[in-house]
Amino acid sequence: MTPQVPHAVEPIPGELPIPGYLEQLYWWAYVHPGAVRFFERKWLVNMILLGNYRRLCDACLAELGDTLRGRTLQLGCVYGNLTARLQERLAPEAALDVVDILPIQLDNLASKLPNDRRVRLFQGDSSSLACANASYDQVLLFFLLHEQPEQVRRATLAEAMRVINPGGRIVVVDYHRPRRWHPMRPLMRLVLRSLKPYAVDLWMNDLEAFLPHANKPASLGKSTYFGGLYQKLVLTR
Repeated sequence: MTPQVPHAVEPIPGELPIPGYLEQLYWWAYVHPGAVRFFERKWLVNMILLGNYRRLCDACLAELGDTLRGRTLQLGCVYGNLTARLQERLAPEAALDVVDILPIQLDNLASKLPNDRRVRLFQGDSSSLACANASYDQVLLFFLLHEQPEQVRRATLAEAMRVINPGGRIVVVDYHRPRRWHPMRPLMRLVLRSLKPYAVDLWMNDLEAFLPHANKPASLGKSTYFGGLYQKLVLTR
């Protein structure tokens, strides 16, 4: 993986094309400049997650630890302050790499972070990472997989398993099928079907069903939140 200058993300035009499904389905949320300006509000992200943004971020950080050592990989940029909180936990010798396919998202993240030689931003494809096997100690996927078609989701998880060190952790936070009594279940099903159609896969199937058959984790822990609407999966290689 060829590093960019920290926080100066200048991908070569046309080198990594934006996937068609992102442009067609998610232009309104991630691709259009107006979308980035609109959604980059922590209170709005919290409202979209029904008041659970900080709780879910805290759940990620609790798994990764008070001090992040070694090399951490975040797949996909995140609206809000999760990456900034990761940066605050980096040990002096640690490193945090963030990979996203969208240059506009990387530029937006760069504008939110103070310059730090330990943090690098890359344009890259989560389903085909340009980095070596077993090269990271932690991998984080925060509300990424529900945006991806099944084949891309499977490839992303396979890549996360490939690049994690033996004994390393992969932390996944995403949607989950809520319990039948959940008062928001009918509305959320309608919203996801209309705006985020691939998210319905995570209602119909356990997330672990998308893991690669040839590279199973050594251990797997699962927690759910807010009546089962959200989940955290912790995989250890």
